[in-house]
Amino acid sequence: MRGTLIFSGSSCPALTNKVCENLGMTPADAELTQFSNGETSVRILNSVREKDVFVVQSGSPKINDTIMELLIMISACKGGSASKITAVLPYFPYSRQSKKKSHRGAITARMLANLLGVAGVKHIITVDLHASQMQGFFKCPVDNLHAEPLIARWIRQNVPDWKEAVVVSKNAGGTKRVTSLADALKLNFGMVTTDKKRGNGNMTGSMLLNPIDAVLDPIGEQVNEAVEHEDTSVSNITQPIAGTASPARRPNGSSLHSAKSLPSRLRSSTSALDGVDEEGEDGIEYNDQRAHEVTQARLVQGHIVPDDFESPAVSAATSVAGDDPMTMSHASSFFAPQHHAALGGSGDAAESSDEEEEILKDPKVEHMVTLVGDVKNRTVFIVDDMIDKPGSWIAAAETVVKRGLAKKVYCIATHAVFGADCLEQLQDCDCIDHILVTNSYPIPEEKARNASKLHVLDLSYLLAEAIRRNHYGESISPLFQHIME
Repeated sequence: MRGTLIFSGSSCPALTNKVCENLGMTPADAELTQFSNGETSVRILNSVREKDVFVVQSGSPKINDTIMELLIMISACKGGSASKITAVLPYFPYSRQSKKKSHRGAITARMLANLLGVAGVKHIITVDLHASQMQGFFKCPVDNLHAEPLIARWIRQNVPDWKEAVVVSKNAGGTKRVTSLADALKLNFGMVTTDKKRGNGNMTGSMLLNPIDAVLDPIGEQVNEAVEHEDTSVSNITQPIAGTASPARRPNGSSLHSAKSLPSRLRSSTSALDGVDEEGEDGIEYNDQRAHEVTQARLVQGHIVPDDFESPAVSAATSVAGDDPMTMSHASSFFAPQHHAALGGSGDAAESSDEEEEILKDPKVEHMVTLVGDVKNRTVFIVDDMIDKPGSWIAAAETVVKRGLAKKVYCIATHAVFGADCLEQLQDCDCIDHILVTNSYPIPEEKARNASKLHVLDLSYLLAEAIRRNHYGESISPLFQHIME
């Protein structure tokens, strides 16, 4: 392309070479060095005057160095009188820090967007932002490309019986991404959610483990009084039992007790408090039966355990000393506002992968995993935007295989961050059959060779076409369309 220069950062030279090869070009020359004290030095070796410049830089294990290198390269091109500078970021750094998660938290992704603007960038090309709302952080246009068409095409060509598969989200926050792929392939979708399991024990332990259960509701007090007054056996009242499922919930979220098990003088009061009649509008009576296609399992230290496995939550609850002053102090303060209440009550600040990993690996905390959807004897695609830590992926895979009885599991993500020994743990997991990612984030060659389950999709054609269309002022809408073959 005449009047165009493409520079490569130190994070992804192989990807940049493929992009330039697809465009019939060679990467422009730039000298990237570091001083002995770690400072980054950049020297542009080609004339950029009145040129359309593209700087390709992705994430890397030394993420802060690559960001500084990108900013200096943009500033150097701006100082060299480039007509337009476009930053091509296959993986946008700090994309997981796009909102405040505490009082004194920083929105680091917005700060990075401001830094790019100050450096002189006029356009951004990236792939699968962690949150699409991040495009509002920039004062310049942003092209947020999607790897979904490439993933869907690979599935159609390489997965046998893919039309009978199920797309599953490993957490509630990824359902939008999962439903998008499911709609593109016309497949069913499901979801895996993980919650802390409620323990039993003494009063103090119960308040510490689950403060909300320690709050008495008016209905419960009236039930107890009526039982004593009418000499009704306690066993006739529907109560949650430790180690079993909680009573069914009405649509408004209140606890559902069977009307036949309640004393007659309380039936009207419970209906009034619940705001729901014993029978619905269609005359269907509520009951305590579990909904269809819902499977639950116990998760301890990131792995599915049998139902008779000793619960660490119960052990911790029973070991709490009732007369311990420190314990009582914690128990008396359980009415304090929850952590997410500091964010204005939104409660949508999801835990990062590191925090989620620590919670799943905590040996003192047991989790209840719920699988919504029918995956029996089907292939399952577990989808998210990136793979960083292995805990939640392994937990979801074990859930759909050991409890859902799925026959094969594909872990699919755009960005293969693979922190620490993540790839090795996924490779060793018997419940995971294939790992599908793209080359938006550089993967060490040795790791890739040793992972027989790993499949890497090439983004160079997508990025090359985006660069070409951007240079000639053409629409990029065709890049979002699925190619049916």
